[in-house]
Amino acid sequence: MAGDPKSQAALALHRFGFGPKAGAIAAIASDPRGALIAELEKKGAGLAPAHELMSSAQSSRAVLDFNAERQAQDRLERRKREAEQAHAQEAAGKATAPAQPAQKVAAAVPNPGMPTPGMPNPGAPKPAPPPVPPPPLPQRLFLAEAKARVDAAYGADIGFVERLVWFWSNHFCVSADKVPAMVGGYEREAIRAHVLGRFGDMLQAAESHPAMLYYLDNAQSIGPNSVNGINREKGLNENLAREILELHTLGVRSVYTQEDVTSFAKILTGWTIIPAEVDPDHGAEFTFIRRMHEPGPLTVVGNTYHDSGVAQGRAALADLARHPATAKHIATKLARHFISDTPPPALVDCLATRFTETDGNLKEVAKALVSAPEAWNGPRTKLKRPGEWVVGVLRAIGTAPDVPPVIQAQNLLGEPLWRPPAPAGFSDDSATWMAGLAQRVDIANQMARRVAPTVDPQSMIDMALGPLASSETRTAATRAESRPQALALLFMAPEFQRR
Repeated sequence: MAGDPKSQAALALHRFGFGPKAGAIAAIASDPRGALIAELEKKGAGLAPAHELMSSAQSSRAVLDFNAERQAQDRLERRKREAEQAHAQEAAGKATAPAQPAQKVAAAVPNPGMPTPGMPNPGAPKPAPPPVPPPPLPQRLFLAEAKARVDAAYGADIGFVERLVWFWSNHFCVSADKVPAMVGGYEREAIRAHVLGRFGDMLQAAESHPAMLYYLDNAQSIGPNSVNGINREKGLNENLAREILELHTLGVRSVYTQEDVTSFAKILTGWTIIPAEVDPDHGAEFTFIRRMHEPGPLTVVGNTYHDSGVAQGRAALADLARHPATAKHIATKLARHFISDTPPPALVDCLATRFTETDGNLKEVAKALVSAPEAWNGPRTKLKRPGEWVVGVLRAIGTAPDVPPVIQAQNLLGEPLWRPPAPAGFSDDSATWMAGLAQRVDIANQMARRVAPTVDPQSMIDMALGPLASSETRTAATRAESRPQALALLFMAPEFQRR
């Protein structure tokens, strides 16, 4: 790409952030790399406002109470209906039908000057429509968490730290299909709290979080030779152990074996959740139950860990966080996410080296990413993921997010919020998202129609793309039949769609 400052600034915003807002290109043109690093150093970076949000455990307990109360109310209403039906049937069996007196029949003839009961009265005022009931509590909690997330991305100066939050949340993903009350709190507690800290700390927080323990079935995993295993003959579940080794640390087909998976799963037995039904104060929080834990020393990837209870699992995680295969796996994923489906080997090696040198300091790894020449020199071929593109459009047009439509757009585009298709998370390969470009056209047209009366397309191109705008895109916008069409062409332009 061209080396002029404005081109580099526009690239920084699209590749490492959520795209430009009004004035953003000019604001960082003097030092785009320095602006990215400054965002990493900003106080409170990565922390979304949470003063009105519950913790994941509080949300889980609140939803449990809500569902129990709703179930009780449904039962009371059903009992009331059944009682009324029984009473009506009893009354019908005893009642007789006496003949109606003549004068009563005459009185029943409608008076032409009076409205007939049950018939509409044209002169009467129309009743007000019934109030729309608020969404049920689970939906309100989800929407509040989604709003905090989308608002943080929309309002960021560049959005580099928020992009890192989204990356790590997808790396250590859980699904709202299985833990609906916890997903937002999980992201704040396990991901945001450590997004610029040490990878080892994020790993410990994610794997011991109740959302992860429930999502990957470790809460019910019992060591075969534990007290509970012997007494109840319950089984070992290897899901969490396998995904930690394969997805979260070492990488698939790396240095571990199936024996390592089984051994690590035994180490993680006893990592479970306090039932919310029995503890109104600490339900849905992490706990370690010794009776479920497999006794004795166990070996994972060549290291033997003595039976020290919960500390046994934490020691294994600490070693996995520092393993060279983990450094290579994380470096590859970061470079693939931000730069290219086939990231430059030199960039991967640079990030892996920095990861190892700093004991997994994620802020330092992020600095290494934006300081490497390979991160800036490659062609812009990486397709933005749907959620990233939707937020980018909102930032460009300057429209504050209305969260329900944003969620609907992500659903339509195949990236439903906090609902990955599998523990591997959403794909970071561009080919996965190509099939949804037709749906992006529909959304681009809808957004363009809403803002066209107040937005000049040529000014929008300068603000959103600047020097990145090709002559083809500028010509297409100039020749468009209408403002909405010109704006939709901008939102669908390759320069806007790609990082």
